[in-house]
Amino acid sequence: MTGTNESGVVDAVRDEQKQKLQPPRKYKVILNNDDYTPMDFVIEVLMTFFSMDSERATDVMLKVHHEGKAVCGLYPADIAHTKAEQVNRYARDHEHPLLCSCEQE
Repeated sequence: MTGTNESGVVDAVRDEQKQKLQPPRKYKVILNNDDYTPMDFVIEVLMTFFSMDSERATDVMLKVHHEGKAVCGLYPADIAHTKAEQVNRYARDHEHPLLCSCEQE
């Protein structure tokens, strides 16, 4: 091979790699409303699992209450699913039907 041809191959490989490399898809972690989970518990969940301050947690809780659901955060798939699972387990451990789910953005 000549130097020019090798350079062309290297450039083609680089271009192909750039096309393949994309940022990981993000997933929305969604908290769903129910008629039984106390508002204070929802605020506690938001502060504990999503590191929200009291004011932000209250705003999100009210959105869940009035609109039926709200996004708690945007994460890579594995983190989003882990957070949803942790919230669901925590809610069940405290005998609340609160449901957290994930949706691709």
